[in-house]
Amino acid sequence: MKLYEDLVSGKEKLSLVGLGYVGMPIAVAFAKKIQVIGFDLNEAKINLYQSGVDPTNEVGNDVIKNTTVAFTADASKLKEAKFHIVAVPTPVNDDHTPDLSPVEGASRILGQNLVKGSIVVFESTVYPGVTEDICVPILEKESGLKCGVDFKIGYSPERINPGDKVHRLETITKIVSGMDEDALDEIAHVYELVVEAGVYRAESIKVAEAAKVIENSQRDINIAFMNELSIIFNKMGIDTKSVLAAAGTKWNFLNFQPGLVGGHCIGVDPYYLTYKAEELGYHSQIILSGRRINDDMGKYVAENLVKNLIKADIPVKSASVAILGFTFKENCPDTRNTKIIDIYKELKEYGITAVVADDNADADEAKRLYGITFTPMKDIKNCDAVILAVAHESYKKLGMGDLDALYADNGKAKVLTDLKGILDRKEYEDAGYLYWRL
Repeated sequence: MKLYEDLVSGKEKLSLVGLGYVGMPIAVAFAKKIQVIGFDLNEAKINLYQSGVDPTNEVGNDVIKNTTVAFTADASKLKEAKFHIVAVPTPVNDDHTPDLSPVEGASRILGQNLVKGSIVVFESTVYPGVTEDICVPILEKESGLKCGVDFKIGYSPERINPGDKVHRLETITKIVSGMDEDALDEIAHVYELVVEAGVYRAESIKVAEAAKVIENSQRDINIAFMNELSIIFNKMGIDTKSVLAAAGTKWNFLNFQPGLVGGHCIGVDPYYLTYKAEELGYHSQIILSGRRINDDMGKYVAENLVKNLIKADIPVKSASVAILGFTFKENCPDTRNTKIIDIYKELKEYGITAVVADDNADADEAKRLYGITFTPMKDIKNCDAVILAVAHESYKKLGMGDLDALYADNGKAKVLTDLKGILDRKEYEDAGYLYWRL
């Protein structure tokens, strides 16, 4: 375990390639124990980190100001490290096929700066085989080195949950894998420096890759089931949240809730698995069925809002709707693959004017990715309907007076869509609201 010992003694450094919601907290955690180089191609992001600003809100500005991570956009600095962790996103294309360009690009950059005796560990979520069949050849080509002789590889799937202050890198068991026993031993000991919950040694890299991709697929399928129940119970005139509360009194009932499934993990990872399955001649049934249900929920929400506008005798085409919340999940600035945009686009198809507010979201990212400019909530007035789309803590504190201020005083019923069911349904219905939730 020479490399591990050299890292602990300060003779060698660790690099983190990709400093987003996953990579940055890993870099910060390791920097408490060893020397760390934090690399990202995004110079603007690096400038923020160097200025002591955390654009992800994952660890906070104070932690960034005090960390010893050497943040850089200069790829040549990677030559100074011998233990490399790659944590770049793995999105999907418009046709739901894997987009491996970020992990391939990271492999190229790292390969060009790889030195003998290094270990490279990938954390990006992929289908089984990507690390060994796609990343290794790129590393070898760019470096001129031979895997297994000059450097070794491993895979340790990320399990960080953006916005979650309880389940952190340190408190979640870390799966680790390596190309051979020596690599596995080194990798396990390095991660044990920061993961208090301990590591689980997978028997192979492919096993570790498969374990990660099914974690999010399982969650996706369970949420799809809840969404389908919500559709059924809505037709029956039964409140889904009330049904789940009753069913949840059984000890083995799984506590999943209906909702929009977005983000760069749960709404994406299942497609990696089904893509590989298709390559092998198997057409997924359960996984893709769940994906279809979840991908259609934005449209479903918009359709039900339109129905309630009609019930309230409000002209649909000229209606004004306020959408509160745009991130893919609560208490997180990340808007990548948010499904709120599906609601926004569907309302636009009906000729409805929608304004979006979200003080928690990355406004620059939303503008760049979706062309959405946020409107401060204090400036929203004269709306015909409100969609409380994301369960941010700040929105949970909203009172009826706060919401009343958003509506037009036209004598019509106030149409309210409370996606996550954070409000008291009875209270709002008793006050004359036309209330709807999943």
